[in-house]
Amino acid sequence: MSTLKVKLESWPKGKYTLVKPKSGCPSEWVEGWRFQDNEDYSNHNWITSGHHFYGSFDTGNTKAYYCTKIRDEKVTDWTKWKLLLWPKGTYCILRKGGSCPLGFANGYVHWDDEDSGNRNDLGGTLPDGKYDDGNTEIQYCCRSDRQPEIAMELPTSRPFYLVGKTNTCQQVKGMTVRKEYIKTDDEDRNENRRVGSYPYIEGTGNTKMLYCYYA
Repeated sequence: MSTLKVKLESWPKGKYTLVKPKSGCPSEWVEGWRFQDNEDYSNHNWITSGHHFYGSFDTGNTKAYYCTKIRDEKVTDWTKWKLLLWPKGTYCILRKGGSCPLGFANGYVHWDDEDSGNRNDLGGTLPDGKYDDGNTEIQYCCRSDRQPEIAMELPTSRPFYLVGKTNTCQQVKGMTVRKEYIKTDDEDRNENRRVGSYPYIEGTGNTKMLYCYYA
């Protein structure tokens, strides 16, 4: 019975960040936000209708919120060690603490935000990255070591987001999944970059990223 509890109700060990849904963050996690001043001229920001993101998304600006697990538990019962790891699959999370959990590869996405009169801002605890007045760069941890159609086990007590590694969302046992996208219209003459192992993104001059919502 105790093994089942660890497997189904506890998040994997370590430090990492997930995107915050409207339903809120898991208990004892910390929160933060990033405001991105996107392209001002003829902006084409876009977000999935009926989305579940907590934040504000309008024509010209994006304010996303994040949930971060900052407690890195010590493993005292090695019989449960594998149950505390992230399961195999095809998905991404956001990096926190300087390195990715076991099984993930690191990469980053660099947004070239509005250059003229930029109003980028931030608050609270954010995933690893670089956050300055004209650019946003976020570190990701991604894996593709099992087909996304093979359902994996994660806590099911409340909704959450994972980031898509491909255009197919990873299945999770006991949860339904919905594709939701955030598209930012980045600086027109931009220096956007994607390096290493990074999430599924449509476009080069702008950034349309897939988020998988589980409920």
